Amino acid sequence: MLRAGRGETIQDSGRRGFLRYGVPTAGPMDWVAHSTANRALGNEPGAAAIEVSIAGIDLMCEVASLRMAYAGGDFVYTCNGTRLPNAAVICLNPGDHVSIKAGSWGAWTYVAIPGGMDVPLVLGSRSTSLSSQFGGLDGRSLARGDVLSPIAPTSTVIRTGLEVLIAAPWLERSTKRVRLILGPQDDFFDPASIETLFHDTYFLAPRVNRIGYWLNGPTFKHSSKGYNIISDGIAMGAIQVPGSGQAVVLMADRQPTGGYPKIAAVIRADLGRLAQTRPGEELRFERSDPAQARDALSELDGNLNRVADYLSAAGSTHSEYLFGCNLIDGVVSAES
Repeated sequence: MLRAGRGETIQDSGRRGFLRYGVPTAGPMDWVAHSTANRALGNEPGAAAIEVSIAGIDLMCEVASLRMAYAGGDFVYTCNGTRLPNAAVICLNPGDHVSIKAGSWGAWTYVAIPGGMDVPLVLGSRSTSLSSQFGGLDGRSLARGDVLSPIAPTSTVIRTGLEVLIAAPWLERSTKRVRLILGPQDDFFDPASIETLFHDTYFLAPRVNRIGYWLNGPTFKHSSKGYNIISDGIAMGAIQVPGSGQAVVLMADRQPTGGYPKIAAVIRADLGRLAQTRPGEELRFERSDPAQARDALSELDGNLNRVADYLSAAGSTHSEYLFGCNLIDGVVSAES
């Protein structure tokens, strides 16, 4: 590890079955991009990968040849100084270095290696829980000098560079509204506030982290029932509203339970899109229902199960990649 910005961690699909004991789930902020990167290498969808924030990361292949996949938002990816496309599988040899920096949009991207990152299992998961300080690499964010190894190392020498492109349309930036299911405590809110949720525009506040995304915009008015409930479980994507009326979307490192009413929840198929929002960017919501949410997830799962169909040879012309390259070389003066 040559450089790691604040907040880069190891995440697998999350620590399941321990919420009842107060243990956060953790896991990826954008499970869709995380799964895409893993599947492009033939890994299990939830294998441990590096979650990279907009702070970025610089990596070096040190000991042996390695295949690596990455997928997520629009970041700037380079290998030995050469620009790479937005999502791909690349081949590295000892001495090769990869740099990932924030691009025009997106908050997270994921780096996968064969078999996943070889870090210890803690309560059945390799995910880093920063609040609990366990999992991943000693329960902390990654730092310069850290050494990570694949569970399934590459055994042969490979040629450095781009191997295949990942042309995954489900990772592209979308202007569609984020779909919500009302509840479970929507009866704790004034009906006009519920309509506001689906008709007004919200913006992501500067107050964002792996625990929650706060929303700037119209505040919510609680009904006569108040704003305290008997604490109950919290799912990722639940929109909780404390007494201030300012909503927070609870994310991967959320607390297991909470005592404020939840007006709605983001459907699982849209969690990745919401997670990729940056502070100051617009968020608009639309009403969904359980049947529609299941259909949307089924369609997305179908695409993810066929990631291999979206891989194309690196020699093909990929416009987004080509636009990011300097294709002009050897220019001379017409006069000479």
